[in-house]
Amino acid sequence: MPTIGFHCSHEQIAPSQLLEDVKHAEAAGFTAAMCSDHLAPWSTDQGQSGYAWSWLGAALNATSLPFGVVTAPGQRYHPAITAQAIGTLGEMFPGRFWAALGSGEAVNEHVTGDGWPRKELRDRRLLECADVIRRLLEGEEVSYDGLITVDRAKVWSRPSTRPDLVAAAVSSGTAGRAAGWADGLITVNQQEGGDRKALEAYRAKGGRGQTRLQLHVSWAPSEDEALDIAMSQWRSNVFGSPVAWDTDSVEAFDELGRHVTEDDVKRAVHVSSDLESHAARIRQGLEDGFDAVMVHFVGTDQSAFIDAFGSEVLPQFADAPRGAGPLAGAAGGTTGRSTS
Repeated sequence: MPTIGFHCSHEQIAPSQLLEDVKHAEAAGFTAAMCSDHLAPWSTDQGQSGYAWSWLGAALNATSLPFGVVTAPGQRYHPAITAQAIGTLGEMFPGRFWAALGSGEAVNEHVTGDGWPRKELRDRRLLECADVIRRLLEGEEVSYDGLITVDRAKVWSRPSTRPDLVAAAVSSGTAGRAAGWADGLITVNQQEGGDRKALEAYRAKGGRGQTRLQLHVSWAPSEDEALDIAMSQWRSNVFGSPVAWDTDSVEAFDELGRHVTEDDVKRAVHVSSDLESHAARIRQGLEDGFDAVMVHFVGTDQSAFIDAFGSEVLPQFADAPRGAGPLAGAAGGTTGRSTS
């Protein structure tokens, strides 16, 4: 069976409920999970933002699923702290954890009081962070002076095998550049084959490891209800660069969301009351070459979605070939949307 994973959106659901949801998802047949890592939600209607690293320890302990997180080192997180967090989870749950590294969004990072760097500097900073984190997880003592500064850092508790450091990328350009350092790729569903193009760019530049597609969906028994869910919860998440990365307040996203149309949301979310339509979209992602599809239901009440997909969608993939590579779903690894 290919890996069909469950995305846990901290921006939308309280941590205690989200833990129950991921346990429910495992029981229903999802074979992997991932979560976002945000300080702020994308809208006041979403209204949550639990601390991912605390929650991940509980979620890994409460399930047997391989798990990942999309995170942004370099500003809100010093890379040595990110490396320590990855190392601790990797040591406690060997072979089950990966971390996708992205360049971040101003809505989360502005809280440090530092200026929000322009895009090329964020990309350079991410590359520096990825190198530092990798070296720390391989046991080196690291000092570094660049866009980030590291003074004699060492991660003492870590697994014998370093967890994968995955590139979180939306654009083909970012995906191609990440091929030089990443152990895998994660991107989000896009119109006109943009997700497939990101994958192709990553592979064309020699990108290795597992590749994942994060698929935003909205399902309900009726088409109108499915669309209402998407409009209520995901209208502030339809924007591309530079809006999504440079807007620095929840209130600003609320104002932007007031002008979003139903067609805009349908371009960002697969909205349908037809479970066969959702199965077809997952199948398309697998046929495009992704090793895993990580499904994100954009509503806040996950239970009915989990039951419906568990009974009608996931069984359709039970006899399909598993993705290439070891532990498909456990090695390699947006958004929330810490991608760029």
